[in-house]
Amino acid sequence: MKQHETIKPFTIDVPQFELDYLHERLSRARRAQEIPGAGDEYGVTVDRVDHLTDYWLQQYDWRETEARLNGYPQFVTEIDGQRLHFLHIESPDPAAVPLLLLHGWPGTIMEFVDLIEPLTRPSEGPSFHLVIPSLPGFGFSGPTKETGWGAARTAKALATLMARLGYERYGAHGNDGGAFIAPELGRIDGEHVIGVHVDQIFSFPSGDPSEMEGMSEEEMGALQVLQWFYENKSSYDQLHSQQPQTLAHALADSPRGLLAWMDQLFGDVVDDRFVIDNVIVHWLNDTIASSMRFYFENKHNPVDTTPADFPMANSSFAGDFQSIRCFAERDYTDITQWRTHETGGHYAAHQVPNLLATDLRDFFTTLA
Repeated sequence: MKQHETIKPFTIDVPQFELDYLHERLSRARRAQEIPGAGDEYGVTVDRVDHLTDYWLQQYDWRETEARLNGYPQFVTEIDGQRLHFLHIESPDPAAVPLLLLHGWPGTIMEFVDLIEPLTRPSEGPSFHLVIPSLPGFGFSGPTKETGWGAARTAKALATLMARLGYERYGAHGNDGGAFIAPELGRIDGEHVIGVHVDQIFSFPSGDPSEMEGMSEEEMGALQVLQWFYENKSSYDQLHSQQPQTLAHALADSPRGLLAWMDQLFGDVVDDRFVIDNVIVHWLNDTIASSMRFYFENKHNPVDTTPADFPMANSSFAGDFQSIRCFAERDYTDITQWRTHETGGHYAAHQVPNLLATDLRDFFTTLA
């Protein structure tokens, strides 16, 4: 094995001076002005950011999160010139299925920590060997050093990682940005990928009016929600896709600003600790600029969208983007499991880990 292909154990050990500096910056931050009584019509409110900042300063303890992550085997390796950090938790069951868990933005590996035990050591049923990478440009993988690190290049790097770990057959699960990457793995590494499970299938109308004929009431409702989100809540997507570096100058210099920008996609439907856990991982690793570039790269280097025939499954959760089945089946011709849940949310692995674990077991058991 060449030197750059080695896999090295990794332990998180943030210097105390960095935490002290962060505390000072939060304590001395200047609060934004807002129109009294406007609520969140203009975006994340001052009250909301005050609440999270107070929690961060007075109750949150990074060392607890650090110790929790260090309780799992972590490693770093270099692939395609980029450092790649990942958790690798093997099940005691030798028949366990290798499974990649892929996060999105503003998430990190923290999305999946609550899913580790249910998948590697279930009370009953099949188990998994988990590989949970920090995507290139996110968290402990550090900033990307070159352009081009969108879903396509990331998928190639992850296929290399799984080969380097010795896994000849594996599955992939993705949420948010990870739900772009996981299907790309199915396309480029179909010889080894047994199936792909996602929380969102990003299949949309092509512009052909005939596609709208025969849509169910449920599918039309999902399309209307999607249209509302695009018109009212997608400013982050537009900015990240067009000028991520411009915004990065502000967010890389202000932990309070970073918190507010990321909280637009967290909100109070998740607990405060989960919000701060994800925000601080970006802050400590200086990956806000590179993580936002993921959107730019995907816009300028889009993945293949021709119909794919690998085994595919989708789990939709309440309060999240609802996949539209008629368009999904146009793009993926072998959807073998489709589930819609009345609980959960965008961060289902954290919010309802046992429910998602059941879906993953049910799908991959049929493929192993």
